[in-house]
Amino acid sequence: MIEVPSAALMADVFAPHVDFFSIGTNDLTQYTLAMDRDHPRLASQADSFHPAVLRLIDITVKAAHAHGKWVGVCGALASETLAVPALIGLGVDELSVSVPLIPTIKATVRELDLHDCQIIARQVLGLEEADQVREALRLYHAATVETSPVVEH
Repeated sequence: MIEVPSAALMADVFAPHVDFFSIGTNDLTQYTLAMDRDHPRLASQADSFHPAVLRLIDITVKAAHAHGKWVGVCGALASETLAVPALIGLGVDELSVSVPLIPTIKATVRELDLHDCQIIARQVLGLEEADQVREALRLYHAATVETSPVVEH
């Protein structure tokens, strides 16, 4: 379980000894940004869209894939439709979401193009603030997901 920055940074060392990685984004965010997510004044600033959190996810995925291991993401970030393109673009193999959100996340995934997701993922890794990441993903979502034709079966 990758829940602290040190574990993400050591993922290449751990990879030969594990079957897979699961990234817990709630704890990873809290410990990366050094903000208590339950603190009344700090909780709103502990944002999983922060580029530092996304970079740690990227490091973990690269290390895991280099050793033939898969990576899952759980926590609030996995359930955010806005985050799905970035997570897929970073190479995350599985999203763990609560049962009521499965149809929404599944529909979002079906609308995405892997190459486009990889492009937006690289773009957001280069940003400096969570708000910038959110805005870039909103623009991506508006340009791709919202304009995709709906195919009914």
